[in-house]
Amino acid sequence: MADMHSLDIVSRIDFAELDNAVNNTKKAVSVRFDFKNVRVEITADKKEKKLSLATEDGKMTALKEMFTSAAVKRGISMKALDWGETLPGPSGGVKCEAKIRNGLEQELAKRIVKLVKESGYKVQASIQGEEVRLSGKQIDDLRAVMGLLQKSDLEAPLQFINMK
Repeated sequence: MADMHSLDIVSRIDFAELDNAVNNTKKAVSVRFDFKNVRVEITADKKEKKLSLATEDGKMTALKEMFTSAAVKRGISMKALDWGETLPGPSGGVKCEAKIRNGLEQELAKRIVKLVKESGYKVQASIQGEEVRLSGKQIDDLRAVMGLLQKSDLEAPLQFINMK
């Protein structure tokens, strides 16, 4: 069995880069004329896995666009964020939360295993907590499955780590 290769499929967000994106957005807001004297709050809660935006009515779209731009520049996939609806917030403003996807959810992990099985490659996939382990004799088969998964437009960003 020494010639078995493996890799782990994960979906992780770099919280340091997320914090950088939040701070870059705050800086961008502070110099924008259309946000002069406008209340803006942006917080990323690692424990709760959520991002919260709050601002005045009519400014949320622009705020989200600024955050998205900052996040993409920091290498954060927009698939890592599941945006909720914009709702009325405190003191006449609006708020919007995004769930931060960090770790593969069970449903998605099962879909990945199913895609791997249906691919026809001689690769085994097993769910291990919030990640999926792929193993196979041919490293090229693992690479082919990686390519297949990258093209399959799943709702979370995937990273492939620990290739052995």
